[in-house]
Amino acid sequence: MTAPASAPAFPPAIVLIDNHPATAPAVDHPRADRRLSGCPRRETWTAFEAPQGDLSAGVWTCEPGHWRIVFPPHKDEYFFVLEGRLRLHDAARGTATEVQAGQGAVIPGGFEGSFEVIETVRKHFVVVERPLPAAD
Repeated sequence: MTAPASAPAFPPAIVLIDNHPATAPAVDHPRADRRLSGCPRRETWTAFEAPQGDLSAGVWTCEPGHWRIVFPPHKDEYFFVLEGRLRLHDAARGTATEVQAGQGAVIPGGFEGSFEVIETVRKHFVVVERPLPAAD
């Protein structure tokens, strides 16, 4: 007979993602080699990180600007725009998708293009990073 697994010290709890967190954000800017226009300040409040390291969620804000993005094949992001407006440019298709307050979108793994903030954006985000396949 197998012994039951020990219970975690603290059982999992609901994490509230506040639209305007009271804590200080992590601040960064797009890398210089990826910038297409501007050097926008980006602020990230990570409210949740799964213990396995495969999922994170929180709030992100950004000033207007435009930069290239390349998502690894194992990383997807869902986001919901609370304020502002942005445009995702799809390099492979030559198209652009505008997302504004009240709308959500998914950036799938393997996506290449650019991220353009037209009006200062505040969004909720959920990032899922699947493990890379084992090398043979």
